[in-house]
Amino acid sequence: KTSDLTMTGKTQTSNVTNKNDPKSINSRVFIGNLNTAIVKKGDIEAIFAKYGKIVGCSVHKGYAFVQYMSERHARAAVAGENARIIAGQPL
Repeated sequence: KTSDLTMTGKTQTSNVTNKNDPKSINSRVFIGNLNTAIVKKGDIEAIFAKYGKIVGCSVHKGYAFVQYMSERHARAAVAGENARIIAGQPL
C-alpha cells in the first residue's frame, strides 16, 4: 500500500499500520515517548528505514507505529533504537 510520488522522487509510505491484521502484528513497532511536536513522520521513517522496508508509518500525539515488511526487520529496529534519544527524549 505505497504510492509513488514522482514530484519528489521519494516513495511515500502508507499511514496504515495494519492493526487488524494478525499476520502483521509482529512486524509492527511501537515507538513511545516521542516528541511529536518536533519529530515528524519523515524523521521517523528516516531513522527506522535502515532496518528494512517500511510499508506503513502512523504518527500520533506522543507515539508512532512503524510497519515493516517482516518481523525480522521490526525486531532489529527495536534492538537498535530502544532508548535512543530523539529530540531530547529516550524512545
